Amino acid sequence: MQALILAAGRGSRMCEETRDKPKCLIPLSGKPMLHWQLQSLQSAGLETITVATGYKGHLLTGEFKTVENPVWDKTNMVSTMLCALPELAASPCIISYSDIVYHPDHVRALAGADGDISITYDREWKSLWSVRFDNPLDDAETFREQDGILQDIGRRTDSYEDIQGQFMGLLKFSADGFEQVKDLLGSLSEEEVAKLDMTALLQRLLAAGAHITAVPVSGQWCEADSMEDVTAYEKCIREHENNKTRWSHDWR
Repeated sequence: MQALILAAGRGSRMCEETRDKPKCLIPLSGKPMLHWQLQSLQSAGLETITVATGYKGHLLTGEFKTVENPVWDKTNMVSTMLCALPELAASPCIISYSDIVYHPDHVRALAGADGDISITYDREWKSLWSVRFDNPLDDAETFREQDGILQDIGRRTDSYEDIQGQFMGLLKFSADGFEQVKDLLGSLSEEEVAKLDMTALLQRLLAAGAHITAVPVSGQWCEADSMEDVTAYEKCIREHENNKTRWSHDWR
């Protein structure tokens, strides 16, 4: 099984922190987020890892392959994934956002999931969103599954009843799953594909009748959309370490 890290974007909400480096090189708990991703993927047994680059891509070097999205500033995550498909689409592949960190066990759970398209979701999302937002519903989106199959994702809601968890930015596609993606994208215009983010892709796949396996996890991951997120997470880790306890979303 292979892995692809989508690291083409700048991360504009990081402001000056990404002026001279891509978002995935922002440090979190002492190491760049990319380091944590590589460490977790490798610990879970994934040896072939590709990093899809774009903004400041020359800074992303290491024991991994790279593929470039030359129009990273005009496209979204799905287009970045497409840049790597010629090499990756023939076998199962785990796709990771580059602004998340996660425990290797989540990668193992995803790798072992049945189905051609699988995603992880956090059942304890509310405790993480409460660290990030005064009102978690200001940012959280719908997520519903039934018997392990995704039913709804990515819509704004004002009700916790619509949210069984939150998508984490960690997915798996089999070769057949990639074929479903290519078939769907083939029905869209270039402009539509360029604007498509991953959640919107999942919504369209659901509408087309795809079965998407929903893999539950509990904590032990974080998403860093802003420096406020980074500061909040490091504060949580520090406070729990001082109290000799472990924060529910500590991924290390």
